[in-house]
Amino acid sequence: MGIAENFESVKQRINAACERSGRRPDSVILVAVCKGHPPEAVREAFECGIRVFGENKIQEAKAKIPLCPSGISWHLIGHLQTNKARDAVRFFDMIHSVDSLKLAEELDKRAAQVQRKIPILIEVNVSGETTKFGYPPSLLIGEIKRLSEFQNLDLQGLMTMAPFVDDPELTRPVFRRLRELKNECEQILNRPLPHLSMGMTNDFEVAIEEGATMVRIGTAIFGERRVYKPDIPQQD
Repeated sequence: MGIAENFESVKQRINAACERSGRRPDSVILVAVCKGHPPEAVREAFECGIRVFGENKIQEAKAKIPLCPSGISWHLIGHLQTNKARDAVRFFDMIHSVDSLKLAEELDKRAAQVQRKIPILIEVNVSGETTKFGYPPSLLIGEIKRLSEFQNLDLQGLMTMAPFVDDPELTRPVFRRLRELKNECEQILNRPLPHLSMGMTNDFEVAIEEGATMVRIGTAIFGERRVYKPDIPQQD
């Protein structure tokens, strides 16, 4: 199937998961993950009606974004090093992967320089896997107030990556725990955090049932990752 057919299938699956959990389909934002796919694939997905796209790497995004249609909301979903914060605030409309106070401080400084207020999500390593980035839950609770106080960052919620397993039902405790952490953070901050970014191609339906407001889907829309090697612009 092509991108249009894949997108329709994903929409139907999102709608069904929302129906099972008593939610409106428009309560879930689809972030189409285009890592490794060329601008032509992004354009095709855009023409199907997708408006939010996720990239994992700054350098690929810098080369790809200028070649894609305007009107796209670009989300950074991959690990971000502090030395890439300047580019992150220039190219992206939301950053899902803030995983330390040090990174938040650098993003805040860089956002101030370009006079932007950047929506962010805090990445949480709920599963405790050593191969994954993100806040340990206990440290998050201790630092969430400070993370919410940066003048040029807009803290909107939490993000996690569940372990990759054959049975998506096994990811449910991870997604449920992130939702519980969001509730705990809201009590500390005394304000709502609107977003939970969780769920990918192999487990997004379970994530929706557990409260995801953003699902990050690549393979189910674009197919297997292509070998896209953009001309990387020189650092300015």
